[in-house]
Amino acid sequence: MPHGAHPAVHGPGEPPSVSDVLDSKLEVCYMCPIQVVSTGQLEIRFRTWGGRRRGAGRKPSGRKVGVPHRPRPLHERRHPVHVTLRADRRLPSLREERLVLALRRGLARASRCEFRILQFSIQTDHVHLMVEAEDRSALSRGVQGLGIRLAKAVNSVLGRRGKVWTDRFHARPLRSPREVRNGLVYVLQNWRKHLPAVGGIDPCSSAPWFTGWRKASSSMSGSPPVYPPRTWLAAVGWQRHGLIGLDEAPATPKTSRRTSRDVRIVTPPAALPRR
Repeated sequence: MPHGAHPAVHGPGEPPSVSDVLDSKLEVCYMCPIQVVSTGQLEIRFRTWGGRRRGAGRKPSGRKVGVPHRPRPLHERRHPVHVTLRADRRLPSLREERLVLALRRGLARASRCEFRILQFSIQTDHVHLMVEAEDRSALSRGVQGLGIRLAKAVNSVLGRRGKVWTDRFHARPLRSPREVRNGLVYVLQNWRKHLPAVGGIDPCSSAPWFTGWRKASSSMSGSPPVYPPRTWLAAVGWQRHGLIGLDEAPATPKTSRRTSRDVRIVTPPAALPRR
């Protein structure tokens, strides 16, 4: 009851008036004051799941990994490049005669002054190339144009539409005579990696036109589908480590160069004069 107020007097059986009820509620309010507690600034909690963030998403595995989408390194014109194009696995083997002939024609027409195909090898579901290019732009445009040309050739033979290559092209610069020689073995003798029992020259490659064999082999008639090298490394430098034998094969990750039975170690001859 407020200070100075007098309680009302009711007779027996008389209900309380409205003012009496209000006075009783006010009395409760005065007895229970509201306490305000200062807790400072409220903390805002942000969501920590979902949305775009670095490293999010399911990681690909197996053949889906592909070539990382990173800026390609600067290209120096004096370094040949090992290029790999991977085809859709739903396609028939690229080593079928009709597809080999179409791909060979496309490769022969793709070389230009700023982009040159030196060697190639057609495998079941991929193509290996050794190329030269004047700069990074010429390399990218040359390989992209080559990919389009070859895809059209394959689709024309198969009577289909759609993409042929499943990923960006893989490119690895070859910076030394040893790397260029190993690259030549890898490209020209790549079929021995997939078919270890075979021997001789791969007919689905530019090996019949290659002049760097240790033992002379029969060459194909007609104009070669590849361009003569212009860089010192691809023309002369790699020969410092010896010509290539028909019994050589690319080294595999499980067998090193020194212990592999498929790779013959050649004693380097006297150094050739650099031109």
